[in-house]
Amino acid sequence: MGVIFILFALLIIQSGHLQLNYGSRFRAEVDTSDRNLVQANVPRGIMYDSKGRVLVGNESKNAITYTRGMNLTTKGMKEISDDLSQYISLDGDSATSQDLATYYLSDTRNYSDLLAKMPKEQTDATKLSSTQIYANAVKYYIGQKPQVTDKQKSASIMLRKISAASMLSTVYVKNNNLTDKEVALVAEHLSELPGVNIGTDWTRVYPNGDSVQSVIGRVSSEQAGLPSDRLQYYLTQGYLRNDRVGTSYLERQYEPILRGTKALNQVNISSSDNTIEEINTVYPGSKGSSLTFTLDLQYQQMISDSLNKYYQKAQADGVTKYSAGAYAVATNPKTGAILGIAGIGRNPKTGETYSDALGTINHAFTMGSVIKGATVLGGLMNGAVTPQSNTLPEEAIYLRGTPVMKSVYPLGTFSALNAQTALEVSSNIYMMQLTLRWLKAGYVANDYITMPQDAFVQMRNIYSQFGLGVKTGIDLPSEVAGYPGRSFDTKGNLLSGSALALSFGNYDGYTVMQLAQYVSTIANGGYRMKPYLVKSIGQTTDDNKSFMTQHTNSPEVLNKIDFTSEQLQVVKEGFSQVVHGHNAWGTAHTLADIQPAVAGKTGTAQTFYYDPDNPGNPNAPETTTSSFVGYAPADDPQIAISVVFPDLDVNSQGHYNLDVAHEMFTNYFKLNPQK
Repeated sequence: MGVIFILFALLIIQSGHLQLNYGSRFRAEVDTSDRNLVQANVPRGIMYDSKGRVLVGNESKNAITYTRGMNLTTKGMKEISDDLSQYISLDGDSATSQDLATYYLSDTRNYSDLLAKMPKEQTDATKLSSTQIYANAVKYYIGQKPQVTDKQKSASIMLRKISAASMLSTVYVKNNNLTDKEVALVAEHLSELPGVNIGTDWTRVYPNGDSVQSVIGRVSSEQAGLPSDRLQYYLTQGYLRNDRVGTSYLERQYEPILRGTKALNQVNISSSDNTIEEINTVYPGSKGSSLTFTLDLQYQQMISDSLNKYYQKAQADGVTKYSAGAYAVATNPKTGAILGIAGIGRNPKTGETYSDALGTINHAFTMGSVIKGATVLGGLMNGAVTPQSNTLPEEAIYLRGTPVMKSVYPLGTFSALNAQTALEVSSNIYMMQLTLRWLKAGYVANDYITMPQDAFVQMRNIYSQFGLGVKTGIDLPSEVAGYPGRSFDTKGNLLSGSALALSFGNYDGYTVMQLAQYVSTIANGGYRMKPYLVKSIGQTTDDNKSFMTQHTNSPEVLNKIDFTSEQLQVVKEGFSQVVHGHNAWGTAHTLADIQPAVAGKTGTAQTFYYDPDNPGNPNAPETTTSSFVGYAPADDPQIAISVVFPDLDVNSQGHYNLDVAHEMFTNYFKLNPQK
């Protein structure tokens, strides 16, 4: 007992010694602030065209921010909202009934007074949980339809915004239409507004128009934050729930590059009441890297204007009842660089049109005769014909139980055709006769036709080497591979007639970008180039006047087609005759006046309107798809294009595809004169 007494006495003496001699020091240490690091947003990377014009930039603006402290109650946040509402208003935002109820009930006195007025069965704590009672109070308050002032509405919106902030995270209270007066008032009273600060925010702007916005994509708002379908992915990458991210196309594809590195701010929190005393910048952050595109904004706008002009003409001509829109792509055939990409989407049921450049990679259409160059090369590569001997009889195909399969011109117009002239006059018969030899098929008119079971496989293997029916590899998400038709019927029989239709482009569906890759492969001598939109990645200087390149995308060969120069020359001569030939059945003579000379191929596919609400309709209206692929100069191609007008009226007589192609070539060489 004596030992315990002595030890207890010594403890009291020591405690007194520490209190008297070191008490002030300990109190100072307790009162010192906890230091915590929080992130702050930085401007997103800028996007330029090939000439340095800004396609997508950032508009900087003042903002009022709030960084939430530790253990802050709803009542405490209401007090901050009330104080802040004296200096700024949120007229642009609407306060919901829930906002007003939350604001009112965050005051414990208001909550108690309201409970006293409510029916007992709604407030009985013996039968209801506190959550249920609160929910009843919210409904009761809203039902009273209380009168509130504009300042209370603003305060309720502020409370909603700052309540959404997690501990030690920063949100924008006001980042739109903030006046200089509001900034000055808040700055003057910052010491009275714990956690509130004056910062900067940015918004995406398109200073040179939005002709490629559907390709560029969009960025989420702070309110929307992270997309739900990728929430966990972004959270594991260090994002906060209210961070803005690219939600589509290039903004999403290049999100890791465009986002930059967030700034770090040191938040000093008082240990006595957990309020934020001071916010200091530790690391200013690094704004996102910028992208330079391969396309020329001026030429891009020209393509868009041409497409819109001739689509409006088609509408005026009354041939767009079932139309799905119109699309065009221009590429450098030697590198795969996209020079221009435009699209008009249309809802046939409502008639509404919209910008849809991405339709060039995610919509597939039956394109028609434009693909005959690949069929001829397939026949040449497989030995069905040779460059020196490729004349075939112009004999239509007669299959039992089906209409005669022939060309657009009358039977008997030609007795035989070589490959070059067959391309010029767009002979379906030639392509079918070539396919019969290619596949070593057996055929007797009106009697039978036999083909190998892998007929479609053989043909599609050739087409895919040109990029038809496979993804092009473009640096954009959501690309589709196309639409292959069925190879067999429900009984397992090979669809031989469909294989013949495939040979002249009237069966499988391809994208407009695939057509551009296909014709580029012919233009450049057999190299299937990967198309790309982003030319380089770099950093824009703080004054936005200089661009420092950090990485350049190089042309990429996806595959080389194993045809000979003699075999290729057959198709190139045919493509040249399509434009410059003298046969009355030539299909693109209206392009013959373009200098330098153009080569190409037209296409017309007989299709049927597809109604997603009635997909199996046996009486679906017949439509026609007009297309064109080509390149120029014919002897040293610098540009390759594809143009498609899908699902026009079956009796359409317009050459809208050629009209657009004419302007695309002419405008390109105006901007890029040849020596």
